[in-house]
Amino acid sequence: MRNVKLTALLLCGAMLLGSCGSMNNTTKGGIIGGGSGAAAGAIIGGLIGKGKGAAIGAAIGTAVGAGTGVVIGKKMDKKAAEAAKIEGAQVEMVTDQNGLDAVKVTFDSNILFGFNSAALSDDAKVSLANLAKILKEDTTTDLAIVGHTDKVGTYDANMKVSKNRAYSVQNFLLDCGVPTTQFKKVEGVGYNEYDESLTAAQNRRVEIFMYASKQMIQEAQQSAN
Repeated sequence: MRNVKLTALLLCGAMLLGSCGSMNNTTKGGIIGGGSGAAAGAIIGGLIGKGKGAAIGAAIGTAVGAGTGVVIGKKMDKKAAEAAKIEGAQVEMVTDQNGLDAVKVTFDSNILFGFNSAALSDDAKVSLANLAKILKEDTTTDLAIVGHTDKVGTYDANMKVSKNRAYSVQNFLLDCGVPTTQFKKVEGVGYNEYDESLTAAQNRRVEIFMYASKQMIQEAQQSAN
């Protein structure tokens, strides 16, 4: 089922954002970028927590301005809307370590893999092929793929299957023409990333993050000036 979940709770909790329940990513990007820059972004990213953006974000070494955040926010709004049309994709807005909007696309195991398998299903290939089209539209978008697991079996066995699943997704996207340079992280995580609020089947998932590369940030800075 198509599902778009805009996660703004943490952003609304920050004083600099005030009331943001109705804000789109363009507005939020401007406010975040206009705050304390990269330092505030790192704090927000850390608060978002496991698997939701704390470990993503290009190393730029400078604060991100408000105008830059607005430009990137518009880009991420478009990517999220396009990804939400993909069958089986759950789309969520997150924040990277630079305080910029990013997109997380989650595919549960029931569309991607069979139990204890890293072989992509036919449905998964259709959905990932559609995602690849979005990814190839803008090669300045950095990507991270994170494979997750349940608690059945040993830790080592689960780590192996979660890694294999993440690499299966990457390899298929590469076959679809997504440039190798876009992939900045491909990893599997174990019990430490298990989400107790989800079922075991939902925990056997793969998350794909789309976020601003250093090049995208630089281009957005030039556009905003």
